Amino acid sequence: MKTLKDADDLVRAGLIDREDIPKTTSISQTYSIGVTSQVIDTIKNSSFDDAIYKQYIPDVRELDSTDNETPDPIGDHAHEVTKGLIHRYPDRVLFKITPTCAVYCRFCFRREMVGRGKDALTAADIEAALDYIADTPQIREVILSGGDPLILSPRRLNEVISRLENIPHISLIRFHTRVPVAKPDLISQDLLHALTTSKQMIFVLHINHAQELNHATITALKSLRKHGTVLSQSVLLKGVNDNIEALKSLFIALTDIGVQPYYLHHPDKAQGTAHFRLTIQEGRALYKALRGQLSGYALPHYVLDIPDGYGKVPLNGDWIAPHGDGGYTVTDIHGKTHRYYD
Repeated sequence: MKTLKDADDLVRAGLIDREDIPKTTSISQTYSIGVTSQVIDTIKNSSFDDAIYKQYIPDVRELDSTDNETPDPIGDHAHEVTKGLIHRYPDRVLFKITPTCAVYCRFCFRREMVGRGKDALTAADIEAALDYIADTPQIREVILSGGDPLILSPRRLNEVISRLENIPHISLIRFHTRVPVAKPDLISQDLLHALTTSKQMIFVLHINHAQELNHATITALKSLRKHGTVLSQSVLLKGVNDNIEALKSLFIALTDIGVQPYYLHHPDKAQGTAHFRLTIQEGRALYKALRGQLSGYALPHYVLDIPDGYGKVPLNGDWIAPHGDGGYTVTDIHGKTHRYYD
């Protein structure tokens, strides 16, 4: 089955009713739609009660934005040194090498750019980014993201990896990907061969619910584990995984297949995503309850990306404190404080 990309596709697949076409079409004019056969296989109930359905099927609430939502919720543009290359932390860069994904999540913090084609990099853009990396010796890690880097052809991936292979101060290449849960057939032998390098490799899987871990996904992850470390990052999403059993099942299922839970993200303030967000107080209560039920290696870091580009901080300990006006004071990695409101 081809990837479903518009309202008519979703109707034919039985995922929405025909009367939903006008609102779904309206959403698609701003935010991309992408649903693969793999995703459909993991949907148990074609309604917003289903944890997978809710992540991928457009919701009319996406057309509503709150005052504090923004097209760039984690402040990528504030740290963009060349087109597509983000240098937020001293020793690593994030390379948004493609604006295309295998699927399009309804809560994505880069939903304004992905799938639209307007942020695609030219050969000159890629060359400029690689030149910056080569000329900046404090960089030791390159994070390939986007979009999703593993949707690139093996040839294009190998070209980039070969360039990074020849930069002496780069010791680690990291991939942020949804491909194993969205289109696992892309993890082919050709792609795995293209990933061959002497550098250390880390694959960070984006996954939010144990229901996404079917046989095809597990097989793809086992293949990736032969080429590097596999970690996971999840987003805490209202109506998807905002309960103890869902989170516990996910983290146990991941560790059982050799994937270490790494980050649990508080949802970012991307436009049209308020219906996915819960409060920090609710998130911290869930996280506290998990601590006594999981081994330490199975419990990811619960983190907040401070809006406007100030970086990630743990949502526990001294990094965040309630403020008298109902908000929080958040301390960034440089010791500066910022105000945050749910």
